Formats: sequence, structure tokens, C-alpha cells
Amino acid sequence: MSKITAAITAVGAYLPDFRLTNKVLETMVDTSDEWITTRTGIQERRILKDKDKGTSYLAIKAAEDLIAKQNLDPKEIDLVLLGTATPDMPVASTAVYVASKIGATNAFAYDLQAACSNFLYGMSTAARYIESGRYKKVLLIGADKMSSILDYTDRTTCIIFGDGAGAVLFEPNTEGFGLIDEYLRSDGTGREYLKIEAGGSLMPPSEETVKNKKHFVFQDGKSVFKFAVSNMADVAAKIMERNDLTHDDVQWLVPHQANKRIIDATARRMELEEAKVMMNIERYGNTTSATLPLLLHDYEKQLKKGDNLVFAAFGGGFTWGAIYLKWAYNS
Repeated sequence: MSKITAAITAVGAYLPDFRLTNKVLETMVDTSDEWITTRTGIQERRILKDKDKGTSYLAIKAAEDLIAKQNLDPKEIDLVLLGTATPDMPVASTAVYVASKIGATNAFAYDLQAACSNFLYGMSTAARYIESGRYKKVLLIGADKMSSILDYTDRTTCIIFGDGAGAVLFEPNTEGFGLIDEYLRSDGTGREYLKIEAGGSLMPPSEETVKNKKHFVFQDGKSVFKFAVSNMADVAAKIMERNDLTHDDVQWLVPHQANKRIIDATARRMELEEAKVMMNIERYGNTTSATLPLLLHDYEKQLKKGDNLVFAAFGGGFTWGAIYLKWAYNS
């Protein structure tokens, strides 16, 4: 019997309509369009303005887009995985709610939390379920409403993040396509540099935590950049070395969209020309869990069956890693 690999067979996405441009941010905080673009590569980001809608709304929309494009019966889905740093609420899994709302009534579901590495780690998790032979259709969604945890008076964070969601379907493959290798890493000493200090068991919500803005994202930008720029490049190079891939063998780098300088450094380490690097950071900013699937959605029509893709991401915690995947279909 041929070896079962886990291949991506469909992609979906959703982005809110509202565009928060750098020009608008200039009126909100002490910054400039030139400063933001030069240092991050971001020109605008999408924001879910409706206060009554959370991350589940974004995830449901992305899943529904995939289901419609694939003409998929949601009852055939075995598992729904949702990578998110902004679940609708504590305790109750957002993935479970999403699965119910999209009609995946035969699936079990749960959330994953590894910050900006959510989708990358989710790919690994989805692949293991498929490779077991027990599950045939695993829906992996990356979704975040980052605007819900941002302080729009803090110019170090509010310029970076946006809202969005992307989804992929993993199915068994016996032709050698799909997820080939992974190199995933983590380091808990980094959690002080990128975090939300209050709201968890260590610092439960109180009048004081709200007053002191402890429920918003805090980032030590210089430290995070230093770790990300070296580690993301290192794992991308490592995955190429382990699989005897040269820059000619890699058709696409699929990098987390945190900062254009980090993406450029990773591409240089891999010796890849700019044309092989997926990029949409200028339009969406950092959508955290959604960056990788949104890239696949935007570049789907350019992907060819058999293309070698290297995914790379870095997130709070710290979490990071790279995945080597062979694309399984022509659009």
C-alpha cells in the first residue's frame, strides 16, 4: 500500500471590507505613512468593525468560501481545527462553534494556540490525523480579530496587525504530494516579549488590570524582531538542507507576514529571488493565524501541481518553524 500523505486540496478566505490605511493611522497616533511602510512594508490592514462579531465570524466566512468553491458537503468533514490567538471567549472552544455553524455536524473540533505560528503548527496537527488513515477530510482554519486586543494609542502595535481568516482542506494523497517534512521549535523564555499580561490565570481580570490597559497586546519590538529575523531564516534553511533542496528546487516561500524585513532576510538565506516569495503584507498587515492561508488564497492560481513550497513562521511564546509541502493540484 502506498504511503499516505496529507495534501491541501482546497483553499478559502475572508477579509473584512474596512481598510485602515497608514494615512488614517497618522490621525490616530504619532506615526507616518513613510515610517510604517519603510519599517514594516504595511500600507493598510482590514478591520472587522462590527463589535457584535468575533473571530468565529471570520472563521465561518473563510470556511464557507472553501466549502462553496470545493462544492463540499460539510457533513463529510471529520475534524475542524482553528488556530487563533483571539478566541470568541475563554473556555468554550471557538472551533466547536464554527463547526456547528458551517454544518460540519459529523466533525469534532478544537482550538490551537501558538500565536503567529498557529497555522503552521495546525498544518502539522492536521497532517498527523490524515496520515493515521482514520480521517479523510480535515478543515484547518487560521483566524484572528486582532483589532479586539489592540490599543489604538500604542503605535508600536496598532500599526502592525489586521483582521482576517483563511482555511484549507487536508485530504489523503498517495502520489507523494502534501506535507513532506517539518521542523518546529519553541522557547518559553520569550514569552515576556510578546504577550497580553492580564486575563489568564496568572493575572485574572480586575478593575485595576482594565484601568492599566493590561488586556491589550504588548510587544518589545526590538527583541521580537531580533529573534524572528534569525530564527525564521534558520528553520527555512534547515528544512531545505534536510530535504536536499536548492534554491532552484523551491518554487515558493510562504512566509508569515509580520514584517517585510524579516521576510526579505528569510528569502536571502534561502537564496530565493523576490518573484518566488509570496507577499501580501502591504494590503493586510499581520493577521496572525491567517497570514499563511491568506497567502495561499491570493497565490492559488499561480500554484502548479508538484510545486515545492516552504512555509515559515514565528510567533509569541516564542514559537517558530518551517514546513516543506508539495502542492497537490492545478487551479
